[in-house]
Amino acid sequence: MLAIVGLAAASLTSAPDPRRVYSPHQKAFYADLATVQYILPGLTITVKSAIIAANGTITVTYTLTDPNGLPLDTTGVTTPGPVSLSYVAAMIPNNEEDYTAYTTRAATGTVIATTQQPGADSGGVATSVGPGQYTYTFHTPAPAGFDVTATHTIGIYGSRDLTAYGLTVEYASATYNFVPNGSTVTHVHDIIETASCNTCHDQLSAHGGSRRGMNMCVLCHTPQNVDPNTGDTMDAKVFFHKIHMGASLPSVVAGTPYIPAINSHGSFNYSAVVFPADPEDPRRCTMCHSQTTGAAQATAYLTNPNRAACGACHDNVNFATGLNHPGGIQNDDTECANCHIAKGEMDFDASITGAHVAPTASTLLNGLTVSIAGITNGTAGKAPTVTFAVLDKNNNPIALSALGSISFTMAGPTTDYGYTIFGTNTSTPGYVTESAAGATCSASGTCTYKFTNIVPAAATGTYAIGVEARRTDTVPELINGATVQTSIEYGAPNVVSYFSVDGSAVAPRRTVVALANCNGCHASLQLHGTLRNNTEYCVLCHNPSNTDATTRPTATVVAQQTLPNQGIELNKLVHRIHFGPNAAADGAKYPYVVVGHGGSVSDFSQTLFPPLSPAGSAGDTKNCSMCHVNSSEQTLPTGLNPVVDPQGWINPIQRVAGACSGCHTSVAESSHFLANTNSLGEACTGCHSAGAAYAVDAVHAQY
Repeated sequence: MLAIVGLAAASLTSAPDPRRVYSPHQKAFYADLATVQYILPGLTITVKSAIIAANGTITVTYTLTDPNGLPLDTTGVTTPGPVSLSYVAAMIPNNEEDYTAYTTRAATGTVIATTQQPGADSGGVATSVGPGQYTYTFHTPAPAGFDVTATHTIGIYGSRDLTAYGLTVEYASATYNFVPNGSTVTHVHDIIETASCNTCHDQLSAHGGSRRGMNMCVLCHTPQNVDPNTGDTMDAKVFFHKIHMGASLPSVVAGTPYIPAINSHGSFNYSAVVFPADPEDPRRCTMCHSQTTGAAQATAYLTNPNRAACGACHDNVNFATGLNHPGGIQNDDTECANCHIAKGEMDFDASITGAHVAPTASTLLNGLTVSIAGITNGTAGKAPTVTFAVLDKNNNPIALSALGSISFTMAGPTTDYGYTIFGTNTSTPGYVTESAAGATCSASGTCTYKFTNIVPAAATGTYAIGVEARRTDTVPELINGATVQTSIEYGAPNVVSYFSVDGSAVAPRRTVVALANCNGCHASLQLHGTLRNNTEYCVLCHNPSNTDATTRPTATVVAQQTLPNQGIELNKLVHRIHFGPNAAADGAKYPYVVVGHGGSVSDFSQTLFPPLSPAGSAGDTKNCSMCHVNSSEQTLPTGLNPVVDPQGWINPIQRVAGACSGCHTSVAESSHFLANTNSLGEACTGCHSAGAAYAVDAVHAQY
């Protein structure tokens, strides 16, 4: 009997943990094991088939399951959590690109008295035909004479409400393509994959969160879709382009806000939106029109130019009159591809690829890289000498005189930057930057630069030296049909080299974020006039002791000149920038405004982080892995240098609290920081370290 009991116990302990099917961004990952085993949170909708009868009656068969494939009961009686579903039917006319929705609803407004907008079916009948298996018969039929040879698509979106169990509302969507006569589907609408959207949006969702994925969006965002209160189209190829252009739209620049919809949910104003791929130049089409995600029609934007899509961004062009269009009047789309071919002979021509090249990404540039070959004399009390090379894209040496600037920055130790003094002639806190324009170079292009400032005599551990450089090239650009010479300023990729100042093993600074993660949204991170483009380099200057003290008195906004200095430590800076308007809502002491070189005033208080919440709203900052790598958000920065934060509630603020206060900006939260800090340090790890009751990932779980 004891042997049998022991065997049973072993079986139980070796059973797979059902929580393993969830990611750390889901609440179920951290939920009680028994709760997860009982509920199996999640919702999967799978469409099995669809038919349209001769009289137009549309019927779809589908299943509802949990993540393990077990059937779900929509009523929530035999399985936990009721499921609510909605259904959409649409078709793509042969030889056309856009859907036409069968399921529509009447909408009335002040600009258009009444219109039919695509939407979910109403009045159909859902029937259970087995555990987790259902059919739905649409109330809306296909129109008389519908094309049985055209691709039709059924969309189902819904939710599973698990809030009664202390979990969340789970959302899911599914689409299904078919041809009513039974032929193989060959014609689809697959221009942009959701994977492209998710590089910025985390989980593309909208309208409360249940509509997920681009393939669901395009079923309703068709040319039929017009807002009756504004008269603006909600057609995807127009609406989505204009949203992402936002503040860069010619109409917005001219003073007309982009408010495409006004309804019971409010007035939707996208005039302040900036495209994060390049806020100053939104010519980064492939951020959305990616050629690597496997979209069946990924090249459609190159091969099918049309007035609607192009006029969405270039909304100061009037194709009917030819205003602002070098090609003159265009009454239809048949002539567009004659001038706007997919790719021309050079950047900045009239081809679609050429016209949308971001200047700093141009192939016409000569290129610039600076490599650090070594650091000598880099010991305590001495001035380091850097050996480096400056090369163009063909690995040819570039004379230093051809550069706009080249500088090296030294900081240390790598355990934490910010409180090292490099000399009495330096005004920068925790680092020193020196121009290397006068460095000595050989005929082969090998250069050496000896620092003026020394490594402090008492220095220990590992120090870092990074480089920044910039040049300007002049290239031809086609503007309004004429070729002009355009100057493009661009920076070299920042590189950082580490060296031991005391003979100990070299220990590079910890890796917290990945530049590749930044570039998932920003395309090519470039700041300070393209000079700074690598987070590993940024942190040398944006250290715990640094503020905008040297530039604030020169602020071009007079009111900013007398305010306390702004802390710009990278941890705080990045968190607060991405937290944007949430900070004011949370109760921040001041809006996050930084005064830069030349007195420039950068107000980040309205910067909206593009990841979407489970409910489909922008500004969700809970998915730390969008930026962090190796679960670095879980490794609380204990024992590191305090952060100078003159505009914060606590100044200076200890390092863990300094990181968290980037987003947790209220008085109550700052009081919590203080209550858990004493002369021995911060007590944060007791509750918030990995595996603790309120671990960082657990409290940031979204779904």
